[in-house]
Amino acid sequence: MSPPVAPPGWSRWLVPPAALSVHLSIGQAYAWSVFKPPLESALGLSGTQSALPFQLGIVMLGLSAAFGGTLVERNGPRWAMTVALICFSSGFLLSALGAATEQYWLIVLGYGFVGGIGLGIGYISPVSTLIKWFPDRPGMATGIAIMGFGGGALIASPWSAQMLQSFGSDNSGIALAFLVHGLTYAVFMTLGVLLIRVPRTEKPVESAPSVLAGPQVSARNAVRTPQFWCLWIVLCMNVTAGIGILEKAAPMIKDFFADTSTPVSVSAAAGFVALLSAANMAGRIGWSSTSDLIGRKNIYRVYLGVGAVMYALIALFGDSSKPLFILCALVILSFYGGGFATIPAYLKDLFGAYQVGAIHGRLLTAWSTAGVLGPLIVNWIADRQEEAGKSGASLYGLSFVIMIGLLVVGFVANELVRPVHVRHHIPAPREEAVDVQQQQPESA
Repeated sequence: MSPPVAPPGWSRWLVPPAALSVHLSIGQAYAWSVFKPPLESALGLSGTQSALPFQLGIVMLGLSAAFGGTLVERNGPRWAMTVALICFSSGFLLSALGAATEQYWLIVLGYGFVGGIGLGIGYISPVSTLIKWFPDRPGMATGIAIMGFGGGALIASPWSAQMLQSFGSDNSGIALAFLVHGLTYAVFMTLGVLLIRVPRTEKPVESAPSVLAGPQVSARNAVRTPQFWCLWIVLCMNVTAGIGILEKAAPMIKDFFADTSTPVSVSAAAGFVALLSAANMAGRIGWSSTSDLIGRKNIYRVYLGVGAVMYALIALFGDSSKPLFILCALVILSFYGGGFATIPAYLKDLFGAYQVGAIHGRLLTAWSTAGVLGPLIVNWIADRQEEAGKSGASLYGLSFVIMIGLLVVGFVANELVRPVHVRHHIPAPREEAVDVQQQQPESA
């Protein structure tokens, strides 16, 4: 299952499309909400029950990335992409069976558990390879791929809605839509499996530094460093702040302007959600590419510092100016996406490329934590405020103050990041072993 080594003259620009074929597919997870109303109607589910497959999928994403990261590094990107393809597509096929037989537990098992494993392995599958191909521009390279995860929903959402309209929104129509998803994504992800290549040497670009230049730290040693846990806090705080708006975007903008002379319609709220998705996707490539120019630590100062200012502006003036509210929310969501895309390059800067994929997988547990923390803060506080008789923007004032505090915590954690102490570096002979290991597939 080892990927073939790129022949002489192979263009490294063929590798990002291979990564995109996987990330655009698994990015469908962000479009799960399209299936919620039909499932609730067809199977008699509550809103909490219909959200369970997505929630379990995100939890399994973090867990499978954390526990499978070392296997991804050991077995290579083609193995990882194949595992992701099998799990993600099988998850849809199991869900199709569950919808057809009205067995909801099969949908939870398929999409949430099995498909969630495909999400996690697929998410980290190309990271290490992209960094090895683009040692001169790791932020841009990982940004291109991870942009696909943010943009996958822009394709999947209207496509899924159209299928449900054509097939019907009863259990048989949902089952057929799941079946088409599973088969189509299997074909599309196969393109990535076939196209992926590993570089011939640790220096694929003559003018670029060697991929083994600088400190090299194993995944086992990385999690024992304060730098890893500082970055864990940085990612968790940044994601919590972004997902707090993203998860409740439509009702939030309606609440903010419900008592004004220009209330927001349902269609306008849906358009606002689409704008946020576009900002999320654009931030992944735009900000991560910028980090190659100004440095990873500086770009996170922007994400966390400016993000706190954006939240403060919404809290203070958001309900009096619709353009200000929308602009600040778009900036926050661009930082949310940029944070995901920049973190692999930040890890490479600190720990080297030796096991960066495995380290990245372990760090993604911060995403799982934030995926619970962000919506919990915003929704729980809004519910309590509503019970107290408040309405409109006052439903979110306290949660926004908490988000500002969390971003400040992340800012401080980023400031505490220092180069990794030499005692955590792998010894020089091991580096030579890594170089030999990279050459083995050439003779296979």
